[in-house]
Amino acid sequence: MSEAIDTSLPVRPPSLPARITASSARIVSKLVQEPLGLAGFVILGLLCVVAIIAPWLAPYDPNIQVLSDALKPPNAAHWAGTDEFGRDILSRLIYGTRITVQTVLSISLIVGPIGLLIGVVAGFFGGRTDALLMRATDIVLSFPSLILALAFAAALGAGLTTAIIAISLTAWPPIARLARAEALVVRNADYVAAARLYGASPLRILFVYIAPMCIPSVIVRLTLNMAGIILTAASLGFLGLGAQPPAPEWGAMISNGRKFMLDYWWVAVMPGLAILISSLAFNIAGDALRDILDPRHARS
Repeated sequence: MSEAIDTSLPVRPPSLPARITASSARIVSKLVQEPLGLAGFVILGLLCVVAIIAPWLAPYDPNIQVLSDALKPPNAAHWAGTDEFGRDILSRLIYGTRITVQTVLSISLIVGPIGLLIGVVAGFFGGRTDALLMRATDIVLSFPSLILALAFAAALGAGLTTAIIAISLTAWPPIARLARAEALVVRNADYVAAARLYGASPLRILFVYIAPMCIPSVIVRLTLNMAGIILTAASLGFLGLGAQPPAPEWGAMISNGRKFMLDYWWVAVMPGLAILISSLAFNIAGDALRDILDPRHARS
């Protein structure tokens, strides 16, 4: 019986670096066949580049006020027009990309590990541990995420850091639920049974055999969630609970421009277009990544 197990059951899944390399090559080859998904990733790449080189790319200082140029429509000198203080809107949008990218990356780095850890622990151990963690998850999910984020942001105080913390406190439950579902499937795999038979400890099974297998699905879910994160961050900025003036946060720019909407449309429309394009890019990239990594959604 032991010889049959030795020859038919692998002791462990493929190493994580090997899986990452194979997945990366597969993603690149599939993206070539997905023009829309490729466009989404290109836009996201451009956003990251713009955020990095913002000081060299912006034509003006985003905070310099030139009152004589206030509320100028888009023209050759100011491609996106100026706001009520004469500040160049295009420059503020470029610098605002830094705030958006920083917010998305910070929240993803917080939410991803927390949701993954809670989900795999609940799915692997089951029983009371699963019940306790999932009831806590259900409690957070029972509140609308934006309302809960507003409550946390109001309690913690206005600012970009507190906005990141507030959104992170509300964004982890979907990740935890997904990781739990994946862990429930993976824990019954043959290589996990073989690892148990050979005396692997529960913690080793959890972090070496199960958690790495859940990472691709978590990454896809995070990518799809990033559009919602951008909208929630913009909503907090719109209400004055996000990045504080004179920081060029897109939601705050829309809030400042709403009173000029009828006569000076570009003040609010330009940051709105930036939010629309970035959110749409994340949604398209997330859909393409899901189709590539999940064979159940693969296109024929």
